[in-house]
Amino acid sequence: MSKPPEPLPAAPASAPARRRGRPPKTLADPDEGNRRRPLIEAAARLFRTRGFAATSTRDIAAAAGMQSGSPFYHFESKGALLFVVVQEGMAFATQSQRDALARLPDGASPREQLKSLVRQHFEVLHGPRADFIPVMLYEWRSLSSTQREQIAAIKDAYEACWAPALQALHLQGVLKADPGTARLFILGALNWSVQWFNPRGAYSLDDLTEQALALFLGDVA
Repeated sequence: MSKPPEPLPAAPASAPARRRGRPPKTLADPDEGNRRRPLIEAAARLFRTRGFAATSTRDIAAAAGMQSGSPFYHFESKGALLFVVVQEGMAFATQSQRDALARLPDGASPREQLKSLVRQHFEVLHGPRADFIPVMLYEWRSLSSTQREQIAAIKDAYEACWAPALQALHLQGVLKADPGTARLFILGALNWSVQWFNPRGAYSLDDLTEQALALFLGDVA
């Protein structure tokens, strides 16, 4: 009998193909939404205090208590993260304004309407979520042209809500300036308060609101 042929040696096991892109989530990974929120809040804080150009994604990750590459699991670039911060700021401001106007009683006077708008705007600028809108005010040019167009549409709708109260005050002779120009002056003055207002100073936001109305309306109560 002839000797049976020896079996061929087994081919060496090939290494598993390396997966490109984002590594798969494991059971140890925190919920994606919970990871995204600290990044957005840290970015808003750092963009406001340091500026967009001076803040790196490594800085944002460190402030959020994450590894340096974590932001790229949720945002394709630092610019995309800036856009989300500005979007969230405007969404919060819009909802806050809507709620403030809804709380006004039926037949509220134009002055009461303006007071509500001014007080709500100060809350957006100086309240618990005070990092978001200042980022939009001072990092507007860091957005892309497409991003600016999208935010401008939201911003225009937000500012348009001031028109009825200002026009009514103008018709009453209380507001002397053209309502459209007055709106630009008023919002510009309110926004500038982020540079000088001290929440631990002499004025509360309610006090600041009365001071603003005294300036804009000649202290008509």
